[in-house]
Amino acid sequence: MGLRRSSPFFAGTMPVSGAPRRSILLVTALLALAGAARGADRAGTAGRLAALYPQDARRDLTGADFERYRGAGILWCRGPDGVPQKAAAAWLIADRSTVLLNAHNFRDRRLAVTRPVADCYFQIGGRNYEFEADSLVLGTAPGADGLHITDDWAILRLDRPADAAPQPLPEPPDLPVGDITLPVTMVSPAGHGNYRGPSSLERCVIRRIDPPSEDAIRRARHDCNDGYGGSGSGLFDEAGRLIALQSASLSMNSRSRFDIEFHYGSALLLEGGLLAALRGRAEAGGRR
Repeated sequence: MGLRRSSPFFAGTMPVSGAPRRSILLVTALLALAGAARGADRAGTAGRLAALYPQDARRDLTGADFERYRGAGILWCRGPDGVPQKAAAAWLIADRSTVLLNAHNFRDRRLAVTRPVADCYFQIGGRNYEFEADSLVLGTAPGADGLHITDDWAILRLDRPADAAPQPLPEPPDLPVGDITLPVTMVSPAGHGNYRGPSSLERCVIRRIDPPSEDAIRRARHDCNDGYGGSGSGLFDEAGRLIALQSASLSMNSRSRFDIEFHYGSALLLEGGLLAALRGRAEAGGRR
């Protein structure tokens, strides 16, 4: 089985801890999002509209969507040539200085540094904000030697409060372990390399909740379409509550049918150690 990171910058093989342990094959992405989009243009409409599954109900985010899904932002990172490229989704959350996103934007599967925080910035509401370079908090436990789906989160602090409304601090999702049918909406403010719009939204379904692993956080398997650049997309329940953060998906443009064991998307639920870290930031006014 193989899962590909939604970010065009992550590559490697990523184990999923828990019982049983699995190895998640991640294929190196050779193109950044802008380059991938150009290649898709050359391939024609079929290439631009490729997806994980035969069905693809994604649409562009509207102004009303940004009002409903507050805190939706974009991580931009400068390449070796200094040119910024859209990297992934990121969320202003709990307060106007705290940003939640995936750890794999900055670390590889073995936790080696792939880029410094100083090379990246956060965009929301058309404005750009730099990060405090020493504020990075990773979901991995001290002494960990690998990055897993359920600890693939990171928190950063902005160098000044954003002029935007944050996503409210979530409550832990009350979901059972095992097979479920939970309608959700995947909100992707950074869009996808396999979607023509600048951002996307899709109604889809969480199909299974795996047992907890790191820090009492569980993986949600879902049938939401994803693509390079879609890392960190938010999964919202029907009440509009953020319940999970996208981490990885399998075979980005395969158009294969959903399969709960072999072809699905993976998101980590906002609970356990992640929720505790966000609460600590909120209580400290974003300064912890």
